[in-house]
Amino acid sequence: MTESLVVGVDAGATSTRVAVHALDGTRVGYARAGAGNPSAHGLGRSVAAIETALGAALPPGDGRRVVASVAGVAGLVDELAPELAKVWAAVGIAEGPRCTGDVPIAYAAGSPEPDGSLLLSGTGAVAARIAGFRQEVIADGLGWLLGDAGSGFWIGRAAAKAVVAALDQERAEGVLADLVVADFLGDERPAGQRQVANRIVRLAQADHMRLASLARPVSRAAEQGDPTAAEITREAARHLVTTLRRVHVSGPVVLAGSVLTNDGPVRRAVTELLAGETVTTAGDAAGAAAWLAARDLLPETTARSLHTAFTAGP
Repeated sequence: MTESLVVGVDAGATSTRVAVHALDGTRVGYARAGAGNPSAHGLGRSVAAIETALGAALPPGDGRRVVASVAGVAGLVDELAPELAKVWAAVGIAEGPRCTGDVPIAYAAGSPEPDGSLLLSGTGAVAARIAGFRQEVIADGLGWLLGDAGSGFWIGRAAAKAVVAALDQERAEGVLADLVVADFLGDERPAGQRQVANRIVRLAQADHMRLASLARPVSRAAEQGDPTAAEITREAARHLVTTLRRVHVSGPVVLAGSVLTNDGPVRRAVTELLAGETVTTAGDAAGAAAWLAARDLLPETTARSLHTAFTAGP
């Protein structure tokens, strides 16, 4: 059995990862490629990214050893599965991957329990109830413009709004203001706080997604005692837990996404608000997809015992 291989794919909006494991959990290959979300970047680009990562992760000539595959894909579309079947066949894999969304894969990266909930906060934010490793109910995940409360984008936008408002009133000061201005302008400083505000507004309007990069400076400012930053992180945590409560019934709560998997004020506030729940942290999602592929071929107790080996990451 250990001569057989399984393949896991984690294709997201910013990158694609492919993990190749033996059935005993041993990792035999791992690779990264570009964005793999077909809804955001197009079917062709998604297929190309997954193909590139698979080609780099799978040892040459080992396609015939692959007995199962699972692909977790953000923005999954029906047209992807037949295209991936062609890619799999080209490297000698008999059957294409079972395709699913990225939410169940993120949950499986944090728990071997088939039923529970996922709370994810990265650039976006979403909560989901999982049953049998399948998405049953979802909350938020509505995008940066109208939703994603408590996400990295939400945190960054809240910080930018607070700093721009303070600059507009010529009273910007403190750690958060310094970090936000530096993030946008570097060493450039127009004369007058109103002029600084205008410059930040123009830059944010030109590239709104750069607001998500402010989540880390906000966390740093909160850690240094900036009151505005501290309140933003607390409010983000409250939003995230409120979203989770809409879907969570029982079982573990898996925290995923950069805002919640890295130690910081938002993660700590969320775990405090979830006191009494079983809270775990997502590991490697590509490895989790490979584990789900292997799980169908292994006894349940064996699959559970191997979960950490698959999801530990490279």
